Amino acid sequence: MKLGQWIGLIAIVLSLYILWQIREVLLLMFAAVVLATTLNRLAKRFQSFGIRRGFAVLLAVAIFFAGIVGFFWLIVPPFAQQFQELTNQVPKGFERFNDWLDALRTRIPNQLVTYIPDINSLIQQAQPFVNRVLGNSFAFVSGSLEVVLKILLVLVLTGMILADPLAYRKVFVQLFPSFYRRRVDGILDKCEVSLEGWITGAFIAICVVGVMSFVGLLILGVKAAVALAVLAGFFNLIPNLGPTMSVIPAMAIAFLDEPWKAVAVLIVYFIIQQIESNFITPVVMAHQVSLLPAITLIAQLFFVTFFGFLGLFLALPLTVVAKIWLQEVLIKDVLDQWGNDRLQETEFVIVSESPGANDNWTTESLDINHEQPIDDDN
Repeated sequence: MKLGQWIGLIAIVLSLYILWQIREVLLLMFAAVVLATTLNRLAKRFQSFGIRRGFAVLLAVAIFFAGIVGFFWLIVPPFAQQFQELTNQVPKGFERFNDWLDALRTRIPNQLVTYIPDINSLIQQAQPFVNRVLGNSFAFVSGSLEVVLKILLVLVLTGMILADPLAYRKVFVQLFPSFYRRRVDGILDKCEVSLEGWITGAFIAICVVGVMSFVGLLILGVKAAVALAVLAGFFNLIPNLGPTMSVIPAMAIAFLDEPWKAVAVLIVYFIIQQIESNFITPVVMAHQVSLLPAITLIAQLFFVTFFGFLGLFLALPLTVVAKIWLQEVLIKDVLDQWGNDRLQETEFVIVSESPGANDNWTTESLDINHEQPIDDDN
């Protein structure tokens, strides 16, 4: 390798190392881009009704913050009340379970009494774990502050991008060579359309899952049905794992009333998940975003491994964008063009046999596009 090639290789390795070190910042920037794209599309819808750009953007931002405030207003108060009731019911449940064990000891042979666990001994064994959890409360608080700062950073970046999206897009396009900038601009258009399709499909799925969850919980008479339904719809943004995360608080609240309600909630959520995965997602997402289920799951595992919970939450839009770039750049511009420079058009000239002096030359020109490379010896 020549000196220039070594310098290029070292520059590529250093660039990959720097990108790896700032991967979390890049993920936050992508979250801001997704949010800004969503709000920009909403603002354009308002502009189509004759509203000026500035007022349309303010209206889109106002709707976004109203949705956030409404979400926490529906979720936090009922969950706080149910959590307080849960902390009161858990000790009573332990006492009831301890009484049941004492009654069981009187009915079984003495040889089996030693195999029955003692609640007090279990509590003593769990005491070090509880102390460890309480000791890490400062780390939990500091982690919460870090999450709040990241959210503020995403919101600030979203506002900056939303103020003048074309300027930031122009800067990104200029990072590529001049001959490829028009192509990059077209790829960005496809990414924007695909993100809009994912957002539309996700919104429809959230509404359907939320309504079905609310109806099911209302029939079962579970408390905080509205909050649990909103939470189920929100967690539906996380494919495969979201429904499992949403059923846990619903079962816990249902267990406060009757134990059988917890089992009924599990069955209802399982039915909703089957309907969502077999009917809603194939019908809605097939028209918006075409992703294979295995690719979606692999992308979730990849992004959650390297980026944590935020990577899990953004796995699907990241996969949508990555698919477009791989399809347009790697497949169409590189792999599909591989070796095409050796293909050429060949003109065959057919001449009549033994033409005389007064005979006319007859030729036929045939342009043939060969799919195999032409042998230079021919």
